[in-house]
Amino acid sequence: MTINLALEGRTLPPTVPYTVGVEKIREFARAVFAGDTTGAVAPPTFAIVIQQLTLDQLLDDPDVGIDFSKVVHGDQHFVYSRTIVPGDELTGQLTVTSVKSLGGNAMITADTVVTDRDGAHVVTATSTLVVRGGD
Repeated sequence: MTINLALEGRTLPPTVPYTVGVEKIREFARAVFAGDTTGAVAPPTFAIVIQQLTLDQLLDDPDVGIDFSKVVHGDQHFVYSRTIVPGDELTGQLTVTSVKSLGGNAMITADTVVTDRDGAHVVTATSTLVVRGGD
C-alpha cells in the first residue's frame, strides 16, 4: 500500500486524557537514563508518551497506508510552554503537517499539541517518520 498523500492537513481526534503519575515519570527517567529523579518534574522527552498515543491513531488508520515495518523515526523535537508534572491530565491531538515523497521514500511530519485539563498548551511534539519504499 502506498502512502496517502492527501494526509497533509489532516487532524485526528484528541486522545483520551493521560494522567501523569510520579512513578510513570520515574520509570520513564530510568528508561532514558535521565539520571536520579524524584518524579517531581518529567524529563523533557516525556511528552513522547502522549505523542505516541496520537501516532498510534495515525498508524492504525488503514486509509493512511503506512506499513509500520518500514518506518524509521527521522526527527523529533519539543516546544514547551511549561514542564510536565505529576497530576497533569494531558490530551494530545495530532495534525499531519507535511507529506513528501523523496527518493522512493515517504516523509510524514506531524505535530502533536498537548494540552492540560484546562485546555492550556503544555508542549508541541513534532515527529518526522520516514517510510521506506520498496521491499
